[in-house]
Amino acid sequence: MNFFVTPSVDEYGDTTYLLTSGGYTALILLFIALLLAGAALFGGKKKMSAKQLVFSAMAVALATVTSMIKLFDMPMGGSVTLFSMLFIVLIGYWYGVGGGLTAAIAYGVLQLVIDPYILSFPQMLTDYLLAFGALGLAGLFSNSKHGLIKGYIAGVLGRYFFSFLSGWIFFGMYAPENFPNAVVYSLAYNGAYLGAEAVITLIVIALPPVSKALQSVKEQARS
Repeated sequence: MNFFVTPSVDEYGDTTYLLTSGGYTALILLFIALLLAGAALFGGKKKMSAKQLVFSAMAVALATVTSMIKLFDMPMGGSVTLFSMLFIVLIGYWYGVGGGLTAAIAYGVLQLVIDPYILSFPQMLTDYLLAFGALGLAGLFSNSKHGLIKGYIAGVLGRYFFSFLSGWIFFGMYAPENFPNAVVYSLAYNGAYLGAEAVITLIVIALPPVSKALQSVKEQARS
């Protein structure tokens, strides 16, 4: 255990775990393995698999960059970013639920590498792999009419669910006194930043020129 993480105490007096060099290396290797596995399992033909890997990697890279451009930061974690969730949702929109979930989970691993906050293994799993991985649920609507909008809503709701669970179970102790309980606090807290980014993104992707451009990109990704 100590090879991958080392214990520390945060500003609130909680014991957290910092990644060691071994931990960072292991997560980066896991990230690469997940992308390769997704391309191999869900890419279909070899040519398509190579293209899926390239397009997925590009989308993850854009999501990572835009996740660092924060329009608003919440005090206890979470932020409104410049469309970072959209780029992960696009992978599911292009390649379906299998490829979408694989890339989204890989993105969660990458977020853990970039900005880790670890209280325990269950919390890490919920906040990073499950919450970000749920964005891949967008793939359920890959072939539907208005599939991107439906998929985006599904992905964000999936992330909201796991973020809510984490806030309730692992961070409920920090709920202010003016909230009835930890459940209401987590619902409101996580809904604030995820809802704000979702509304902004949905307005933008519903614009006809943007919608047409994203459809064109999908055709290129799947050709």
